[in-house]
Order: sequence, then structure tokens, then C-alpha cells
Amino acid sequence: MHPLLSDSYYTVRPFLPRQLQILLRSWHARVKRRSTASGWPDCQTAAPAPPFWPGWPRGKRFALVLTHDVETEAGVAQCERLARLEEDRGLRSAFGFVPRRYRTPDRLRLDLAARGFEIVVHGLYHDGKDFRDRATFERRRGPINAALRDWGARGFSSASMLHDPRWLAELDIEYSLSSYDADPFEPQQCQAGRLFPYWVESPGAGRAGFLEMPYTLPQDFTLFVLLKEPSNALWLRKLDSIARHGGMALVKAHPDFMSFGGSRHNRYPASFYSGFLDAVQERYGTEVWYAKPAEVAEFWRGLASPAGPSRLAPNTALCARCQSANAAGWLNDYAPAGGEKAMAASRGHQVA
Repeated sequence: MHPLLSDSYYTVRPFLPRQLQILLRSWHARVKRRSTASGWPDCQTAAPAPPFWPGWPRGKRFALVLTHDVETEAGVAQCERLARLEEDRGLRSAFGFVPRRYRTPDRLRLDLAARGFEIVVHGLYHDGKDFRDRATFERRRGPINAALRDWGARGFSSASMLHDPRWLAELDIEYSLSSYDADPFEPQQCQAGRLFPYWVESPGAGRAGFLEMPYTLPQDFTLFVLLKEPSNALWLRKLDSIARHGGMALVKAHPDFMSFGGSRHNRYPASFYSGFLDAVQERYGTEVWYAKPAEVAEFWRGLASPAGPSRLAPNTALCARCQSANAAGWLNDYAPAGGEKAMAASRGHQVA
């Protein structure tokens, strides 16, 4: 979507009925789909691993990271059922809540954290304006950091994938879930073109930096609500591609759009998601590193290139903001200094 069109959409969106919003986005997605390469959601340019890649902890073939952006109170009401669905399979995920769009019960957050799930801040209002301009971001940066602190959250997930890595670096985070490898349907076209995370650090600013973790499977909202896919077949096809390349399968699934047996109006059967999880375990079993985002961030901080700084290769599919950040040395394969911890983990030792 063109930046001006995207900005106009988020300006008028509060005045549009939810059904009309979805109809407009569905129409746009179907038009876009007709012009999309037949190989989507695969992305052949995303296949190579970073240079000097040591492999995932304990020699695992690939990583699976489960995340959930909770957009509305209806999604909040579904979180418990979704958490139990994952617990039944021995899995844990990260739930992203929006501090100022709806009320997130403290009891829910604390209970999820006590059960091993992670809490993420998912924008401030989920209105598409956090990264609209510098002045807006500066007004919102303090409240976002306060929410991160109050919730004990270590990560941030940008609403609608709108982002600027240089501004994200001003948040008190260890990781961000605000990009994607290949998705022609997002309003900010910025294709990372990789199946692995990458490191963001302000050159010479003395900041700790953070790990950017692109989602590598299509979003459920896009597949099942906008494009009306009748099954999770595209998820499984992309999963197999990621497994072949030894990458990171990162899922963004929204409890707002899942149906656990009730109405399916603008929702999809939760069995699409549970069936996907079952297929991962049946097909790949112990070959998978089932990790939460903070665990991946901790692992990545210990990686380093023996040849020194390892900047991302130039990528014309990135948005102008990210291309500028990359040219200035903000985007790197690994953190500036690594240790032996992750290298030892890749050889079969436990990550703390």
C-alpha cells in the first residue's frame, strides 16, 4: 500500500464500521493477490542463513516461535482458551496487548506470565499512528516504555507492522516483532527477505540494541479473513520451506479472529491453528526448537561474526526508512559483541 494511501486509511479508520474496514482490506488483498508471484508465501531470497551461522541450540533443525497480537476486547476474552490449546501440546507463546485501546485485566497478564507465557506491548492505541511522524512517536514513546515497565514486558509488536528501526531503538526492549520476510498485503511494504532474525543497534549511541524477529508465516487475518483460505495448507507449505532452510518459523495469530465453536463471522476455525501445531509436532517432533521470543533474543545476543561487524546486505525490498537505517549501519546479522554461550548451545548444551 502506498504510504499516502496507508496514512489516509488510518486517518479515517476510526470512523469506519468494522465490517466496512474488513471489506475494504479484503478487496485490496484480493486485487494484490492476483498480481503476486505464484510462489507466495515462499520467498526464495529469504533462504540463505546469516554468514558464520552456528545453528540453533542443541542442534535443532529450525525454530518455531508462537506469538499473538490481541487487537480488541473480543480477543482478550479468547486468550485463556488459546493459552490452554497451546498448553495441551506442551507449548508456550507470547501475547501482545494494547495498553490504551481496551482494558487488559492484571489477573490475565499475571496468570499467563506465571504459566510461562510472555507478555508483549502491541502498540499504544493500535491506530496505525505510533510511527506516523517523529512528533507523534516522541509523544507516545514515554507511555509505551511505561507499559513495558509496568507489565514486565521485554518485547514490542508494532500495530499493523508500521515501524522505523531507528525509533524502535528508543524503546526499552530486548526484541521487536514488527517486520516480516515477505508479505505483499501489509500497509508498509518492507520485506526483510530472510527467515532469520537480525540485530538493530544505533551506531555509536551506546544503546544495548534489540533483536528484530520478522514473522515468516502469513498472518492468520490475511489468510483466513481477507483471502478466505479454506485450510491451513499455505501455513504448512511455508513451514516445510522454512524447515528445509533451517530458519525461524514465526507465527502471528490473533485470538480476535479465531472461532472456538461459536460464530464464524469474520473469524476462522481455531482448528486451523491447532491443526498446524499438531502438524509441526507430527512432522518434525524433536527437530524443532520450540522457543519464546525472549529465548531467541537471549540466544542471538551471544552470537557474533568472527570477521567483525556483519551488516545486512543491501535490500531494495526494504522500505525507505529501513534502507536508510541499513545504509547507516543500524541493521546487522548479529550483535556487535558475542560470547561463547550460544555457540556452546548450538553444539548441544543447554541455554540458560
